[in-house]
Amino acid sequence: MIVAENLTKRYGAVMALDHLAFSISPGEAVALWGANGAGKTTALRCLLGLLSFEGKVIVNGIDVQRRSKQARAVIGYVPQEASFYDLSVAQTLHFYARLKKAAETEISRVLQNVQLEEHSAKRVSALSGGMKQRLALAVALLNNPPILMLDEPTANLDVQAQRDFSHLIQNLNQAGKTIVFSSHRLDEVLTLAKRVLVLADGRLKLECAPEQLAQQLELYRWLRIWVHAAHYHSTQQVLRQNRYVCTPNGTSVYVRVNEGSKMAPLRLLESQAIPVEDFELLDQQPAQEALP
Repeated sequence: MIVAENLTKRYGAVMALDHLAFSISPGEAVALWGANGAGKTTALRCLLGLLSFEGKVIVNGIDVQRRSKQARAVIGYVPQEASFYDLSVAQTLHFYARLKKAAETEISRVLQNVQLEEHSAKRVSALSGGMKQRLALAVALLNNPPILMLDEPTANLDVQAQRDFSHLIQNLNQAGKTIVFSSHRLDEVLTLAKRVLVLADGRLKLECAPEQLAQQLELYRWLRIWVHAAHYHSTQQVLRQNRYVCTPNGTSVYVRVNEGSKMAPLRLLESQAIPVEDFELLDQQPAQEALP
């Protein structure tokens, strides 16, 4: 479906992409993961044929360098922040349907796909951030392309809007769409991707399953667990016997976990008949004195 060979992009002396090589099969959901400036957006724009590049990219059997317009016809693209004229949702879709030469029947289909039927008469200016992103997805789905490419799709959304949008993408992938998206958020990658391409300084540093990403890059979170005083020492013993890094902190225990299995210690303690009174997942490390 998508093949990149020695994909290279230079801006003068700056190497934005450095001989990337990867392939994506039909129906896969693949994340381009990395920090800001890693090359994720540049890679997407090269795959779309929006930037010139060195090397070779084939999308759905089409050579992107030679036939970029035909390649884009089989891709639906959702930018990080889409801009629209202040029309209604329905008028916006009619506008893009004419540009894409899509049938009028496509409009009702994509409205249903992104769950915006009840908001079709609303003006774009009245939409929430999550609804605007769903409208951008609806535009991308016109003409029913087999591939969706999304650039940081939930970066500017609140938590509930992130969940709703991610659920739509999951449904599309389950229906057979090939999904390629960029992200710097581990939770988004774990939710949406089946495979991760890790970029750093324009290079492909790692290719792995989402569950392996945190472990491979040594990205950890901390699970704080409270148990009854009678189970305090046995809790630590069980965790350490199962190779968890943990440390006591007053009435609780901190356990180092990765994103792919952050709740596993709770299941382990339950299997050992140790009741957990409460727990807290920390996005940041606890105070240094609480760490081993």
